[in-house]
Amino acid sequence: MKTWQGGQRPWGGSFDIANKEARLAELEAQANSSDLWKDSDSAKKLLRERSALQESLNSFKSLSRILDDATTAFDLAKESADQELFREAEREILKLEEDLYQEEFHCKMSGQYDRYDAIVEINGGSGGTEAQDWALMLLRMYLRWAERKGFKVEQLDYREGEEAGIKSATLFIQGEFAYGFLRSEQGVHRLVRISPFDSNARRHTSFASVAVTPDAEEEIEILIEDKDLRIDTYRSSGAGGQHVNKTDSAVRITHLPTGIVVCCQNERSQHKNKAMAMKVLKAKLFEVEQRTQEERMAEIKGERKKIEFGNQIRSYVLHPYKLVKDLRTNYETSATDDVLDGALDGFIEAYLLSDRNK
Repeated sequence: MKTWQGGQRPWGGSFDIANKEARLAELEAQANSSDLWKDSDSAKKLLRERSALQESLNSFKSLSRILDDATTAFDLAKESADQELFREAEREILKLEEDLYQEEFHCKMSGQYDRYDAIVEINGGSGGTEAQDWALMLLRMYLRWAERKGFKVEQLDYREGEEAGIKSATLFIQGEFAYGFLRSEQGVHRLVRISPFDSNARRHTSFASVAVTPDAEEEIEILIEDKDLRIDTYRSSGAGGQHVNKTDSAVRITHLPTGIVVCCQNERSQHKNKAMAMKVLKAKLFEVEQRTQEERMAEIKGERKKIEFGNQIRSYVLHPYKLVKDLRTNYETSATDDVLDGALDGFIEAYLLSDRNK
């Protein structure tokens, strides 16, 4: 093992420790100001940046400590020819390798909105009951994934299918890096199985789409004029809730210029449902603007880039064999039941560490 002279680390430039420590000191001073919460949006941004910097610096210190321990153990083992010290050095190196992998993974979470909460919309594709049942399976998969992560979930909208499953559902998932994780899930998901709705037990292929947007409301400026909105109220429907089907509290907002429709029926009052629906609408309009800018840049550069949303990203085959395969990274597993029960981290990590995540 190489000993790094004078306390120098091979990754020091990448971590940019001096500038991060200086910036953290600035943020700490601002956070202690009595004027901090006069502008709540700015305060949230400041505290979020402070948390990210502190986490990065703590990670660097942890990696440095492990490297020091491994170096010391290795040097002592060479001097004494002690096999136990060699084994100790090996354990520390393996620990360092594992932590460096995790650091690389988190470096891929450096997007502007990766630390934000996520709004996830699931829609059944064409195919009637089959597609609607598949959409319900995906809804359960993401609920179980969020539960495993310890994330908080609000179900904003839930539209039942005619016979089974759902036509669509919208989730608000709150947790550190929720959007950073879930942006890998955006696109079309394909299911192949023996249909439980086919009396002849034939194999069917179903499609459902997943759309993911960050809840970055405090950082985005989207001008929405009243004349551009059509607001409808209706009775809530769907799974659970004491307030369901009692009053016209559910809200549907249509943005007339773009045709975007958002719904919210989770809250107990029409006012709260309207506020949450507007939050979702702003996120969707922001996504549209971001995509438009990317397309313009691609045209300027003469590139022909496919927009991932709307393209098939993953296949879930339950018959004649069991396999879930991501078509972007080629990551796959035969543990289909585990995946449908929320074991998605392997797919998410493979995507974030791939060249597609740039």
